Amino acid sequence: MTEDHFPAHQKIVLVGDGAVGSSYAFALMHQGLGDELVIVDILEDRTKADALDLEDAQAFTYPKTVRSGSYADAADADLVVITAGVPQKPGQTRLELIDRNLKIIKGIVEPVMASGFDGIFLVSANPVDILTYATWKFSGLPKERVIGSGTSLDSSRLRVALGKRLGLDPRSIDASILGEHGDSEFAAYTAAGIAGVPFLEYAHAQGIDDEELAEIEDQTRHKAYAIINGKGATYYGVATCLARITRAILRDEHAVLPVGAPLDGQYGLEDIYIGTPASIGAAGIERVFELPLSASESEKMQASARTLKDITVESLAKLG
Repeated sequence: MTEDHFPAHQKIVLVGDGAVGSSYAFALMHQGLGDELVIVDILEDRTKADALDLEDAQAFTYPKTVRSGSYADAADADLVVITAGVPQKPGQTRLELIDRNLKIIKGIVEPVMASGFDGIFLVSANPVDILTYATWKFSGLPKERVIGSGTSLDSSRLRVALGKRLGLDPRSIDASILGEHGDSEFAAYTAAGIAGVPFLEYAHAQGIDDEELAEIEDQTRHKAYAIINGKGATYYGVATCLARITRAILRDEHAVLPVGAPLDGQYGLEDIYIGTPASIGAAGIERVFELPLSASESEKMQASARTLKDITVESLAKLG
């Protein structure tokens, strides 16, 4: 692909300069993604200081304009990334954040759209599936131009755990977590594979039984709680996932990634954003993939979707 295939100037507006947002900005510097990064947060002194700190990295990484800004800067942005929101506390589930974070999301999306923004939203604030759906509704944009980080982090955690157990590079393991980014997520082992070999066949040949696979799935599902209990928040992993999705968008990669995607009949579901692989490029979500699932996995997908839909309807009704 030639260089002139890409826009002459690619602009990212980051809303939320907390642990996740600043880690994402740092990842952008090191991966050379975007030509201009504008950081927006209610703590303006922090965004100004972070911009000064981040720009110091470019002499040894990639040149980029980094500055503090406002929602008006979204007018000509290619991508608006939302990491702002009340963070998850020890002992708290992601779904317990919903009421406060819905108000925050609405307070972000409305001024962004008022600026004339016509790009792509990438959402990672929790509960991410519901807030991604809300961003789509509040923005009025086509659903393919609103993307959630979804189960990208969970899928990475699963691949890391399986890589450790099997002695393989996690990047060589094709396995995804589906469903809610939360307690109802599940590992789609039936559809996973390694070098063209069905994953379950490979794992069983290596002496890993279904009980151990269920334990790995459960550890993946609860890994966030271990991190939050130890240091208060998770940020490096999800920031890296956001950078990976960003790269797929800005470089029009047509990359298949596990994200929070809008379903239109896949898995028998619609009018919902939920974690599943999708092809990502310059237009946003190009195609949503429906993985072949076992009967028990299909039941888990339906249960996860019901959880999200029930809370979404209730929370949006309360918000008015």
